[in-house]
Amino acid sequence: MAAPPLLTLQDVALTFGGTPLIERAELTIAPGERACLVGRNGSGKSTLMRIAAGFAEPDRGERFLQPGTTVRYLAQEPDFSGFSSILDFVQAGLAPGDDAYRGRYLLESLGLTGEEEPSRLSGGEARRAALAQALAPEPDILLLDEPTNHLDLPAIEWLETELKRSRSALVLISHDRRFLTALSRATIWLDRGVTRRIEQGFGSFEAWRDAFFEEEERDKHKLDRKIVAEEDWLRYGVTARRKRNVRRLSDLHDLRRKSREHRRPVGQAVMTATEGESSGTLIAEARRVSKSYGDRRIVDDLSLRVVRGDRLGIVGPNGTGKTTLINLLTGALAPDSGEIRLGTGLNMVHLDQRRASLDPNATVAEVLTGGRGDTVDVGGRSRHVVGYLKDFLFAPEQARTPVSVLSGGERNRLLIARTLAQASNLLVLDEPTNDLDLETLDLLQEMLGDFAGTLILVSHDRDFLDRVAGNVLVSEGEGRWVEYAGGYTDMLAQRGRGVEARESKEKPRERAPRTDSPRDAAKDSKTKLGFKEQHELKTLPKRIAELEAGIAKLREVLSDSGLYGRDPERFSKATGLLEKAEIELASAEDRWLTLEMQRES
Repeated sequence: MAAPPLLTLQDVALTFGGTPLIERAELTIAPGERACLVGRNGSGKSTLMRIAAGFAEPDRGERFLQPGTTVRYLAQEPDFSGFSSILDFVQAGLAPGDDAYRGRYLLESLGLTGEEEPSRLSGGEARRAALAQALAPEPDILLLDEPTNHLDLPAIEWLETELKRSRSALVLISHDRRFLTALSRATIWLDRGVTRRIEQGFGSFEAWRDAFFEEEERDKHKLDRKIVAEEDWLRYGVTARRKRNVRRLSDLHDLRRKSREHRRPVGQAVMTATEGESSGTLIAEARRVSKSYGDRRIVDDLSLRVVRGDRLGIVGPNGTGKTTLINLLTGALAPDSGEIRLGTGLNMVHLDQRRASLDPNATVAEVLTGGRGDTVDVGGRSRHVVGYLKDFLFAPEQARTPVSVLSGGERNRLLIARTLAQASNLLVLDEPTNDLDLETLDLLQEMLGDFAGTLILVSHDRDFLDRVAGNVLVSEGEGRWVEYAGGYTDMLAQRGRGVEARESKEKPRERAPRTDSPRDAAKDSKTKLGFKEQHELKTLPKRIAELEAGIAKLREVLSDSGLYGRDPERFSKATGLLEKAEIELASAEDRWLTLEMQRES
């Protein structure tokens, strides 16, 4: 029989102001859960996650947590107040009996020493410290809200691997498609205040969502046609019996009420880049360019040619100088040696992803108009600012809203709106995907695909790079940059490995070995493999493959949404077998890793 859920939310509702944010939300987290929570920006995902974590109270509904269950919640904005170092912050989240060394191990794995002062942390460092605090206790339930925000590619891939190994139940909010696809086995969709769940990972969600919208639109069309028919009868069918007339009129009122209550999906942003006059064939050419800051080499002997129509993606860990490289290629920064030659007729627009150019005291309208009137110039054509804001999903009343109260996603949409209003033939986008929901990301990708000019893109989003980039320039360390044809996946195939973290010049602090880690256990072992271990190492891959095949079949059985109603006994049996097989698979993988590392040592 399946184990009881660790946490449940039933019939949760919450209203801020007028329209309910959450109306009928359900959430069930079982042991070993791997679920993603998806929905448009502003749909209430973070609020529902806070309710699940116990940090917010709903207006209606029940929250039940199994006694003794431990929950850790990663918020988008961690609170470091009261801590002198991030090691203190991380260790404060440990309970008696937790591994005291795990917090330090996680911090070092994320490139931190633990001695950093919270007040001096960058956005990426703050995110890494908060992740270490959430992961350190190895809780029963992990609730992670945008865990990849501000992380570079090596950190994202490390986190992905760490979460795959974790035994904690997991619920994720993220805009990173590749991350969600790799980790989720169920998808919870929060749409117009209601949750819907499918027992499949994010890879199957978008096709299912689109089919749902199509069916919903058909049902709405049928309802509207029925209302028209009933209204026609009301006007001309006066010969029917009076009692029947009253009942039919009541039914018509019910149909009208259902039609009014139907909340249509939030619209999509309308993104079109305003294209300037065509540039020359050459955009930029670097000839043996080098740039250093003190002893640190940012660019070393780089030769590169960017021509009109190129889609160049720049990737590398934080701190390797991606922004410096962009400034060199666009002429904003002079090299120490070598030559930068820029093409003719360049009209460049640079998206400042640090949002430093947004005045927090200015209103949304003032950001677009420059404080001059109520119109915005979009590629030489005057448009009313409210109409232009609607293209980017801003409500009319938000035109007078100060920038300081906007969410991260709204600020990013505002920056993109201002960027796209300017005529250009060269777009330089530095992390444009931060805080955007998946639907807006799709639209941004389509817009960039239609843009006839040249694109230089910095991103840590692997899926976005695959969809947009035609070439990828990768940091190889020590100022060396190498160009590969294709997107991120193509680069992996050619390079044979992903993007490694930048080496720190500080010597890592020593820590006590973790005996429960397969890798550390293998390193500590000095004995050779015996006959039994050699046989086990040889046969484990076959056993792992068999377990994976069995798990795939069980998931296929459980993906039938009507199974529980038809055959609850079969559903319970399949759930129990799946849980047992997953535990056995994790154990087999850990054992194989232990033996393999012992053999290598």
